[in-house]
Amino acid sequence: MRIQMKTALLFTAITAALILAISMSVYYFTSRFAFNDFLKRLELRAALSSRILFEKDQVSADALNELRDQYLEVLPHEKEYVFRYDSINQHLLRRHDLPLNMSFVKEVENKQGGVVFEHVKGVYYAGLLYNNTKDGRYLIIKSAVNKHGEDMLRNLLRTKAIAFIFSVVVVFSISLFFSRKTLEPVRKIISQVNNISAHNMHLRLEEKEDQQGKDEIGELAGTFNKMLDRLQTSVETQNNFVSNASHELRTPLTAIIGEADIALSKARSQDEYRNSLMIISREAGRLHKLTSSLLNLAKSGFDGKKQNWELLRMDELAFTVKESIDEIDPQNQLQLDFTALPADEDRISVLGNLNLLKLALTNVAMNACKYSNNRIVRLSVESSGKKVLVVITDEGIGIPADELKHIYEPFFRASNTNSYEGYGVGLPLTQAILRLHTGNIDVHSEENRGTIVTLTLPMAAHSDHVV
Repeated sequence: MRIQMKTALLFTAITAALILAISMSVYYFTSRFAFNDFLKRLELRAALSSRILFEKDQVSADALNELRDQYLEVLPHEKEYVFRYDSINQHLLRRHDLPLNMSFVKEVENKQGGVVFEHVKGVYYAGLLYNNTKDGRYLIIKSAVNKHGEDMLRNLLRTKAIAFIFSVVVVFSISLFFSRKTLEPVRKIISQVNNISAHNMHLRLEEKEDQQGKDEIGELAGTFNKMLDRLQTSVETQNNFVSNASHELRTPLTAIIGEADIALSKARSQDEYRNSLMIISREAGRLHKLTSSLLNLAKSGFDGKKQNWELLRMDELAFTVKESIDEIDPQNQLQLDFTALPADEDRISVLGNLNLLKLALTNVAMNACKYSNNRIVRLSVESSGKKVLVVITDEGIGIPADELKHIYEPFFRASNTNSYEGYGVGLPLTQAILRLHTGNIDVHSEENRGTIVTLTLPMAAHSDHVV
């Protein structure tokens, strides 16, 4: 059964139970009121009859009869019985078709002038003992049928039943409507998810947000989108690795095999063998660097939740990157700029993997140094809103405007970089690492003017990851 139907049925059942409980309470108290009201009127009729019969000398009998007929409603099937108490027996009661027994008479006597009620086969009986000093004691019995009360309760029950059925139908319809409206975003998510496959993993679920922020559906869509980001990174990395690795590896392998074949084709001098070995060694070194770059690119596509995440200060990470670049290229002109560093260290702290973030920053900084021809490169750390920014600025050769859209494609190299060593995996690797950290990279470049690369990461206090 669908959640929509379950929700509607559950809400309807709860509402129906509440309506039924209220209806039963109303019916119960109404029936008690009708019953007590009828008995009260029956008691008044019995008391008035005793006064008409035995107090006519004190009060005009005509006046009492007029009062009884005008102001006291005549009850349905009303009958009156008067017996001298000393002559009452079971035979006398049966002769007057009274389905009462002597225990009723005894109870009336014990009541000491009060009224005793008995209900037999739909007929109510009220018994009253009247003490007449002249003629002795008399038993007055009034009988009537509570037709008005029974009709009222019957109509009330019928009305309640119809209202209950109508209410259940209305509540179920309204519940079904609102549950359908409530689950409409879920159906949209299902439809959107069904349209996502390995061929269009760039698609994302719509995340609606109102003034109060995201609701549970929005959080679900956001969580699913983050999962798609990780999956897309992994799939793209694997696809690029498989499709491009063979092409990039073929060149040094071909050079190594070709040089070895030439050296082995005939006897050569010692210098020729040395030259061949130098070529093979150079190409093997190139192959080693390329393989390391490809492995780093593949590792960047791993699920971020499997990495070792920790709290990192980006200014300290910048110092570490500077030290690494100094070891690789002692002639570099990389300068750290902390003039915009906030006083609160929490505003430059992020949650991330130290090795991956160090690799990302090192890639960008090394590219800036390499393509700047020993000009000054600045690396600054600052904060903006809920983000930590690392900005790397150089005055190098820049990137042609029409080629900027390709810079994140693995193994792509700009047309003005042919004289520089490289493999075209640095920026794709950096982008993949930042994507795992729910960050992004932004590149602004002008050919022959320089490049500004901005790496953006969420502050630790606003990160989706937990240490």
